[in-house]
Amino acid sequence: MKIGFFTDSYFPYTSGVVHSIDTFNQELVALGHEVFIFAPSYPNIQDDQENVFRFSSLPAPTNRDFALAFPYSFHLGNILEKWQPEIIHAHSPFILGHVGSRCARRLQIPLVFTFHTLYEEYVHYFPIAQKITKNVVRGISRNFCNQSNVVIVPTEVVREHLLQMGVSTRIKKIPTGIRLSEFSNPDRFWLKKHYGIPGASKVLLFVGRLGQEKNIYFLLKCFEKILAGVPKTFLVLVGSGPEEDELKNWAVDSGISDNIIFAGKKDKSEMARHYAGSDLFVFTSLTETQGLVIAEAKAAGIPSVAVRANGVCEMVDDGEDGYLTDFDKDSFIEKVVLLLKDNELRKKFSEKAKENVKKISSRRCALDLIESYQEVLQAGGVKKYLVNGEK
Repeated sequence: MKIGFFTDSYFPYTSGVVHSIDTFNQELVALGHEVFIFAPSYPNIQDDQENVFRFSSLPAPTNRDFALAFPYSFHLGNILEKWQPEIIHAHSPFILGHVGSRCARRLQIPLVFTFHTLYEEYVHYFPIAQKITKNVVRGISRNFCNQSNVVIVPTEVVREHLLQMGVSTRIKKIPTGIRLSEFSNPDRFWLKKHYGIPGASKVLLFVGRLGQEKNIYFLLKCFEKILAGVPKTFLVLVGSGPEEDELKNWAVDSGISDNIIFAGKKDKSEMARHYAGSDLFVFTSLTETQGLVIAEAKAAGIPSVAVRANGVCEMVDDGEDGYLTDFDKDSFIEKVVLLLKDNELRKKFSEKAKENVKKISSRRCALDLIESYQEVLQAGGVKKYLVNGEK
């Protein structure tokens, strides 16, 4: 099968969407399928993958790390005509997602769309008219879903969100899977040694973008109280983002900066060692469609404490391999302290985490995606929609 991925974000940019695309790409290729990725270009990028086509782009004005592609290329038509894809799979409802949609209509092949992100929760990156922007984004997302032959969602929570938005296209749940082999034998001593953390200390780990949507200030305020109750505790934050400098300043002003490590962005190859060297994964984001980092922590045998919100609810088996809490500092702190102090309970949760994560192995999820491709191919054709999304 020949599948064209169209995405507004790809390497060297790092995000859950990029991770998902990369994971499915590797599994699909390993299963004998051909994948061609159409993505924005970045300065000085040299792809070592032959199956990537880059559109000219410019840095986004509100996030210089993110590239906005120009949706035109003289070479695109020739590539598609020569390669003859059977499926177009869009990973964004915006710039390159629309390019993929136009290609699907022109080639009369099915369009599959993965709804990765609660896009309206990111309008704070638009400096003006955020309420209007949110409504526009919801409309674009709904119409794009309804132009597609099938919409893939990572969790049931996102399915319900789309139904409430007015999406009528068939929706199928397929989470992004975890390559369990990457976490099979990690070095559990590397993290403390690398960051100079005393051996008897406890380590909390957060992985994600340091942006408003991840709710990091809530986490730091909780950690301030956690540190008072469990003094030999460190918080390691892996990631970067627009709030990084402000968060660092807040930690200094609060007098807890000596116990907080801002590790910055890390390559995928380094992540298993960060998870494995931690005692507990902590996550406070309210906008996740899945919470892939929680699944990665589980694969490394690390229990989680997370705020109960959206897709995260389906990543933590509450009371089995971690805890879900209300968006309340006292509740969050209570569960973190409980697991830090109770070594036996934490060990029990760790074993359960490694068992539960097998349900979303990357191979199993890729096979589910292939099944969805086969279903739309058997149904045949591309949905006929006008520009406004109505039949």
